[in-house]
Amino acid sequence: MLDDSSELPQWLLSLLTDKFFNACIIHEDSKKNEKNVFCLDCCEGLCPHCLSLHRSHRLLQIRRYVYHDVIRLGDAEKLMDCAHVQSYTTNSSKVVFLNQRPQTRPSRVSGNLCITCDRGLQDSYLFCSLCCKLQHVLRTGDKLSKYIRRYELIAWPEPGFDDGQMTPDSVLEQNGSVRTESGSSSGGAAALVDCLTLSCTATTEVVRKKRSNVSAFRSAFRPVMEISDEAMMNRRKGTPHRSPLY
Repeated sequence: MLDDSSELPQWLLSLLTDKFFNACIIHEDSKKNEKNVFCLDCCEGLCPHCLSLHRSHRLLQIRRYVYHDVIRLGDAEKLMDCAHVQSYTTNSSKVVFLNQRPQTRPSRVSGNLCITCDRGLQDSYLFCSLCCKLQHVLRTGDKLSKYIRRYELIAWPEPGFDDGQMTPDSVLEQNGSVRTESGSSSGGAAALVDCLTLSCTATTEVVRKKRSNVSAFRSAFRPVMEISDEAMMNRRKGTPHRSPLY
């Protein structure tokens, strides 16, 4: 977390310190009560049941990626300068982490590292999260006003909120990676996902064909006329034949 938060505006401090995807205290007995929206005007996290009281406010969708809070890069750039912050691509949208993620052991990556927390990064990036960049700005004594946008002057579109959960096809944003017309990467993790999907589809088709062949085989040898159990029970016995008496 930030070492010196006294210079941060209240909305930004609340955004970086709030606990999202926890149950809303006001609606703790309701279903789908996880806080996945942040109100920039009220500086608080909201659940879907809270939105009716904040419809006229500036709302920010909070999302979840690998168990940590992220926001879309397009939304983040409306709030602050996001240059040199590592971005990720998920569901055809770029996202950035709000806070630095804890590391269980020191990074063994010998290449590019985050200036603040030493997490491994791709080339050309200097920070792994928005919080790490803000920490660096505060430590170096640079003016924070150069990096914070005046969001009250920004027109925010009507958001389409969902549960904020990222699907498993999330991948690291690759510099210079080949992208298809649909916006997905043709290499790395995306290619692996496509490969697994094709393999799973092919296996399913083989199983379906085998089952279809077995069904046809059984039908070919099934008796044309079958006698039901009820008919067997109701069938009368014939007249018994006894030996003649001598």
